[in-house]
Amino acid sequence: QISITEFLLLAFADTRELQLLHFWLFLGIYLAALLGNGLIITAIACDHHLHTPMYFFLLNLSLRDLGSISTTLPKAMDNSLLDNRTISYAGCATRVFFFLFLMVGECFLLTVISYNHYIAICKPLHYGTLLALCPHGSSCLGHWVPQFSPAHGQNIFHTTV
Repeated sequence: QISITEFLLLAFADTRELQLLHFWLFLGIYLAALLGNGLIITAIACDHHLHTPMYFFLLNLSLRDLGSISTTLPKAMDNSLLDNRTISYAGCATRVFFFLFLMVGECFLLTVISYNHYIAICKPLHYGTLLALCPHGSSCLGHWVPQFSPAHGQNIFHTTV
């Protein structure tokens, strides 16, 4: 029986200068994403005029973007800066789980947003009534909850070699 404890990762570059360039590039992208999404979240949370369904969905998209970029980029920056080419099995499985969790939720969220826009465009007179029946909080909860079902994470961690 073979036990796998870590994986080897391919480096973006073999020379140290290019690895440092990749680190600074990843750091710039990460900080720009943190700053941009942080400003969106702060603006929507602080201004009560922005507490509408469209901005509520935008807030949730920003939270998911922060989560997905924070799942992947810090490890890539660590690999580039410290010339580390390994990742533990548990670390890899955890990153894959959270990344898939966030991306599946984003698909649900984009579906809810598209339905919201469909109602606003195709049935504008019914928009207020339909929104009152299903407020944006429950529709947004609908894209977070299905991911917590037992079947979602069942096959991710159960792998045999």
